[in-house]
Amino acid sequence: MKQSSKLWFSIYNLNSTYSGLETGFIDPVNFDWSNDLKANINIIKEELEAYLKDHQLESYFNTSMVSKKNSWKTIALKNWSIELFKNQKHFPKTTELLNRYPQIISSSFNLLTANSKIHAHSGDTNAIYRCHIGIDVPEGLPNCGFRVKDELRSWENNKWMVFMDAYDHEAWNNSSKDRYIFLIDILRDEFKQHKQLVCSTVRTSLFLQKRAENHKVLLNLKQVHITLIAKVLRPFALVATNFCNFLKIF
Repeated sequence: MKQSSKLWFSIYNLNSTYSGLETGFIDPVNFDWSNDLKANINIIKEELEAYLKDHQLESYFNTSMVSKKNSWKTIALKNWSIELFKNQKHFPKTTELLNRYPQIISSSFNLLTANSKIHAHSGDTNAIYRCHIGIDVPEGLPNCGFRVKDELRSWENNKWMVFMDAYDHEAWNNSSKDRYIFLIDILRDEFKQHKQLVCSTVRTSLFLQKRAENHKVLLNLKQVHITLIAKVLRPFALVATNFCNFLKIF
C-alpha cells in the first residue's frame, strides 16, 4: 500500500483537500488491535447498553456538520491522548482493552439518528486511521452507508471499517432506526515519533472550531492568520494534555 510520509493537518490547509497516496479504505487485518477488540465486542456492547439505561449521549459540538440538530451524538473515552477518566469509569473493561494499545489516541461511541446525515468533510490529519466497528447497524447500502472519496461502503455489526480520515468523506442513515458504532483513532506507525505534535495540533484545531461556533468572525480569517494563531496555541495544548492527564481533570 502506497503511503504519504509527510504530515498533513487541516488547520494549515483550510482551502485545500488532502491528496495523499493511501487508499480510502484500509484492510483491518493489518493491525494487531483489530482481532483483539473484535473478539471482545460483546463486552464493549454490554458496557454501552448499561450506560444508556441511565444516561444519554451528547450531541457533537459542530452543528454545521449534520443535516438535523442533535442527530450525531457521542461519548468519548479518549480524546487525542487526553484520558477522559470520568467517562472511562462507566466503561472499565472497554478502557482496559484500549489501554493495551498505546497507538489508540482517541475512542468514542457514536450514534447517528434515523433519517439524518453527517455532511461531507475532511478529517484533521493524515497521521491517523479512523476505525469504526458496527454495534447496531440497522441497514446496509443504500439506506445506511459511508463514502470515502468515490467509494461507498456500509457498516456491519461486529466488523471493522478502517479509513483515511483526511480524505473527503460523509455518512448517512436514511433508515427508520438509530445507528451505533464504536470509533477509535489509530496513530500510523510512520508517525509514532510525532504523537505529541499530532495530538496537540489537532486539539488546537478542535479548540478553534469550537470557538468558531460562537464567534463566527473566526470563519472569516485568512489562512495566514489561522496558521499563526494555531502555532501560537499549540504549545499550550501540549501542556494542557499532560496537565489534564496528570491531575485526572476529565
